[in-house]
Amino acid sequence: MNTRFRLLASIGIPLLLIVLVVGAFIWQQRAAGTAASPHGTQKMTTMKLALDWTPNTNHTGIYVALKKGWYRDEGINLQLLPYSANVSADVLVSSGKADVGISSTEGIVADAAVNQPVVSIAAIIQHNTSALITLADSGITRPRDLSGKVYGGFGAPYESAVVGEIIKQDGGTGQFKNVTLNVDAMQALESRRIDFVWVFEGWEVIQAQRAGVKLHIFPITNYGVADYYTPNIITSPNEIKQKPDLLRRFMAATAKGYEYTRTHAQDSAQMLLSANPQGTFPDPGLVVASQEFLSPRYADSGRKWGWQDAAAWHGYPQFIINSNGIDDAAGHPIHSMDFNRLYTNQFLA
Repeated sequence: MNTRFRLLASIGIPLLLIVLVVGAFIWQQRAAGTAASPHGTQKMTTMKLALDWTPNTNHTGIYVALKKGWYRDEGINLQLLPYSANVSADVLVSSGKADVGISSTEGIVADAAVNQPVVSIAAIIQHNTSALITLADSGITRPRDLSGKVYGGFGAPYESAVVGEIIKQDGGTGQFKNVTLNVDAMQALESRRIDFVWVFEGWEVIQAQRAGVKLHIFPITNYGVADYYTPNIITSPNEIKQKPDLLRRFMAATAKGYEYTRTHAQDSAQMLLSANPQGTFPDPGLVVASQEFLSPRYADSGRKWGWQDAAAWHGYPQFIINSNGIDDAAGHPIHSMDFNRLYTNQFLA
């Protein structure tokens, strides 16, 4: 009898303990899942966000909001659609294949011109941080020297017009050779396949500095180009009409992510790094340095992240239209546009 009891005890007690531990674990997971969302057990809504490029520090606030669970708190299951060279984020958004995406002011204006409109619902960076760059030993010391040189472009229709105007603003002819790149812009520049390229100071310029490559840097807003927002978060007019509450919740979480990133650059950079597969960023130090550059530039001091002003949405778009840089669907330059339809702040708290 004692032997049988010991046998049953030796099997039953451990089994009971396992049941209790597993039960407690399941209860904790359910409790944590319920506590994670202020919307209780409501059904999560899937949203798709189309990226404009491979993950980078323009996107950090989104990755922070994902990591912190802020989209989940708003009842949103956010799915990131990776960048594709075959279809732009603008097309995915305007066609309804993505709810929101990352784009640029130039892209938004071009979309409106061909009657495939998207709407900017937030400015990711408050001021333009792009520049034309050349190698320091190229003999090119200012934009007017770019006349007759080879520009490494990205295939956008507005590039030649805008770059030509920058050169003319500095006293050059505005004439140059535009070749569409099929390799990394910095690689093309360093190998001297091109003479100059249009880049972001917060990424390629820092990348060059870390590699010891000396550059001449011409910020475009120093040469007659009106300041403007880029990149932007976009959605479609149809999405605005049909899902305004979803967009408000999406922007609440996104704004929280970027506001956190404004004051926690290094921590946020680590979240971006950890959220992507190993090897996505060959130089993790570049991500940290870029984030330290961008975090204070997401918004001006005392201003909430994301807000957009009419001045920026009239100045630069008018500049590229005046430069004959935007065509309609028939390939003819457009001369006017309702700029107020290109952006809205209605989803920002």
